Amino acid sequence: MFRIGLDVGSTTLKCVVLNENNEIIYSNYQRHFAQIITKTKEMLEEISNKFPDQKEVSIKISGSAGMGFANTMDIPFVQEVYATRLAVKTLLPESDCVVELGGEDAKILFLDGVMEVRMNGSCAGGTGAFIDQMATLLNITPLEMNEYAKDSQKLYSIASRCGVFAKSDIQPLLNQGARKEDIAASIFLAVANQTIAGLAQGREIKGNVVYLGGPLTFFSKLRETFDEALHLKGIFPENSLYFVSMGTALYQDEKVFDMKQLIEDISNYKTSGGYSSLAPLFKDEKEYKEFSDRHGIDQEIETFPLVGKAYIGIDAGSTTLKAVVLGEDDKLVHTAYMSNKGSPVLLVKDFLVDLYTRFPGIEIGGLATTGYGEEIIKNAFQGDAGLVETMAHFRAAKKYNPEVDFIIDIGGQDIKCFKIRNQAIDNIFLNEACSSGCGSFLQTFAGALNQDIADFSKSGLFAPRPVDLGSRCTVFMNSSVKQAQKDGASVEDISAGLAISVVKNALYKVIRVANAESLGKHIVVQGGTFLNNAVLRAFEKELNIEVTRPLLSGLMGAYGAALYIKEKNIEKSNILTLEQLQEFKHVVKSVTCNRCTNHCKLTVNTFANNNIFIGGNRCEKPLQLKSKKEKYNMFDDKKRYLRKYENCSGTRETIGLPFALNMFELLPFWHTFFKELGFGVYVSPESTRDVYVKGQHTIPSDTVCYPAKLIHGHMEVLLEQQVDAIFYPCMSYNLKEGKSDNHYNCPVVAYYPEVVKANISAIDDIKYIHDYIGIHRKKDFPKKIQLILEREFGPFNKKEIEKACKKAYQEYDHYMQKIRDKGEKYLAIAKDNNLPIIVLAGRPYHLDSEINHGIDNLVCDCGAVLICEDAISHKVDYVKTEVLNQWTYHARLYSSAKYIAQSNDPMINLVQLVSFGCGVDAITTDEVRHILEEKNKIYTQIKIDEITNLGAVKIRLRSLFAATGLED
Repeated sequence: MFRIGLDVGSTTLKCVVLNENNEIIYSNYQRHFAQIITKTKEMLEEISNKFPDQKEVSIKISGSAGMGFANTMDIPFVQEVYATRLAVKTLLPESDCVVELGGEDAKILFLDGVMEVRMNGSCAGGTGAFIDQMATLLNITPLEMNEYAKDSQKLYSIASRCGVFAKSDIQPLLNQGARKEDIAASIFLAVANQTIAGLAQGREIKGNVVYLGGPLTFFSKLRETFDEALHLKGIFPENSLYFVSMGTALYQDEKVFDMKQLIEDISNYKTSGGYSSLAPLFKDEKEYKEFSDRHGIDQEIETFPLVGKAYIGIDAGSTTLKAVVLGEDDKLVHTAYMSNKGSPVLLVKDFLVDLYTRFPGIEIGGLATTGYGEEIIKNAFQGDAGLVETMAHFRAAKKYNPEVDFIIDIGGQDIKCFKIRNQAIDNIFLNEACSSGCGSFLQTFAGALNQDIADFSKSGLFAPRPVDLGSRCTVFMNSSVKQAQKDGASVEDISAGLAISVVKNALYKVIRVANAESLGKHIVVQGGTFLNNAVLRAFEKELNIEVTRPLLSGLMGAYGAALYIKEKNIEKSNILTLEQLQEFKHVVKSVTCNRCTNHCKLTVNTFANNNIFIGGNRCEKPLQLKSKKEKYNMFDDKKRYLRKYENCSGTRETIGLPFALNMFELLPFWHTFFKELGFGVYVSPESTRDVYVKGQHTIPSDTVCYPAKLIHGHMEVLLEQQVDAIFYPCMSYNLKEGKSDNHYNCPVVAYYPEVVKANISAIDDIKYIHDYIGIHRKKDFPKKIQLILEREFGPFNKKEIEKACKKAYQEYDHYMQKIRDKGEKYLAIAKDNNLPIIVLAGRPYHLDSEINHGIDNLVCDCGAVLICEDAISHKVDYVKTEVLNQWTYHARLYSSAKYIAQSNDPMINLVQLVSFGCGVDAITTDEVRHILEEKNKIYTQIKIDEITNLGAVKIRLRSLFAATGLED
């Protein structure tokens, strides 16, 4: 009797038929496009026709989308992990580990020793669907991406934890002219790193490793990337696509089905229709007509004859390129809205050539650019100005509604929301953790359902029962949509449900709105996604308000840029002429800058007239420019102070210190202490991406902050140096500064030495000192540390311990005093020269360039004086707060905010750096904002992590500078 195994995955349907000898006599692999029942019936009919003598069969079902189908049809269901293990155990019994990537899920099965399964939980980044999305962004097929990757010359750091982060990394690279070959290879590396660091969670992938699943089957370069990352040669078995199907067929449940009857039963399969639904967007035609009339839905953008000079605004966005041409009378002359297809430069060239051809003799008064590709487009075509996109959208919104007090813009991959106060942008909200509320979210589902996006959007307007999809990861929501389809939901119901989900994501994940009143009375919605009338209706209905959607909703960035360049009234535009455009060239070269420790991966673009644009630099060094103004950067000063504590040899053993987390501030203390006792001291080098990669295989948590993840790499570096001991103590408390109710360390910082001990096996081969120590107890500390050192290194003299402790405390105080003295100096310089001051507040480890991404240089490049919070926090005594003030670094933040609020200098403002998962939550943020609002000070918070791209950071900083008059 033949045995059939069906693997019903999130995106594909796999089927195998095994004979009595467990040999595959039939196999099929298809994308099911949510038509699971139809595809299953077709496969079974094909099997029946191919083997007409097999009247009875054994059939089992597995897969993420197969359980409901199996239960309804009373067909045995086999859990897919068990099916995989059964197939591997049968066919590859010597296997130690299985890495399996599917359409929406990723799994690692550890078979050696204690069997363990690691699966993706809250996010589907790094799966097959993620790769599909990235290929779409590159405007190539996934298989083409594999071929491109084979010809790569260099690699970039690209996130794979979520599509929004990856797109935020990739889009600037495309806009800077990076080669698709290099980006494709970098995407595969990101997938490998996400699987190793995100799924393995500290358990080492070693031994005989088997690669399974569609992505690892179809993409040979991805397998090579895994091999390189794991330092081994993985096993790529025959029929790797069908291991779940084979394990399902091998499962010992020989329930017999009549083949003919089974096909007939599946043909008559009825859905339950029991999906959770929401109220329709419109009750009746009358309600829709009122909505339609109010928003002018049937109106089209009207253009007028050109009057005088033409002013061009170009918005090179994440997925689209928008252009607007205005005349001197402010009337619209011409517009363009195009998919950027990964080549924004060529699109702009074609647009400008068309403009010159369409309007012979046109005199261009100026070109302004904005969006992701602002810089490269400006440099390529000799634009006259660049404008940060927040300000471009603000200018455009004011043109429509001068009283606007809140703007929400939902684009292809990002959500931007601006709170307006006193005719200035007061607060900015960006989607920093998920892409599930953006336009590409709807585009993805329209494509998955074989629908045109315009038709798909319209279909949801009158859906009777919109599917309640909540707000989830884009990729995971595929499963919810497919389940709803199986339960009888129509395309119309799904379209409406997705529109509502987009709105909920924007409101409750990005803005975190409590009520409509908190947004404002004059709300302008814009961006291409709001051209979807179902999204617009869902937004108004969710908040029970009426909003303004400009007719130019999808062109607002370009429109604002055109208004901006017209207002500048420049004498003569530098834009390329038609003749120059016809000879236009664009040559791209990738290089690595070695002018500092950042080692930026640069993309050098050479355009017409040998105009050069360099992308990817964190400072001006690659540009070989000398700043005309002296820069005042306290981050640089701190690093210079810490570099004084060099590696040294001694008369005793060598102690290794990891230069990460709280060791950034306590390095002067511990280096002095051990050196004074005669120990050699080796401090791990500054963090780099390579340091992170060294330790990623031992990271046990995907959600812990990046500064903590970096510790693993620093430990690996210390182990490579073969130091005699590593000193990394647990410290519940910081030194007491008298500014708070207590002086706790962040729990991650305080107890991460325990995590290191539990997850880095090589640490067992060395003296690892991670005792609980309290240097805040100055009287007890010498006795405690003496006992610890004597346990590891033998007897010590009490007096020499006390002397070393005294020197260590003195050195720490000296270091902190130097920081405060430098702060005083910079405050005086700023006052004497009328310079703006940015207090860049965070944790000591935010000094690390690998963590802060060069934000300090961005601040100083804009002409501001950069001061750290610990340089001014001593100026304010205990701050009474409305929250429990018990964390040292929070207390410094509150004190700095108080100082800024009380300052009579309008030029001093606060920027707070926060690492994901570091514990600085909304309560702390609200308290800081409350303190600053006493004097109407500007405050912005920037979340930084290994997945942060500088594009979003620049938006925040440039918007802040624009509000303080620094934009130009």
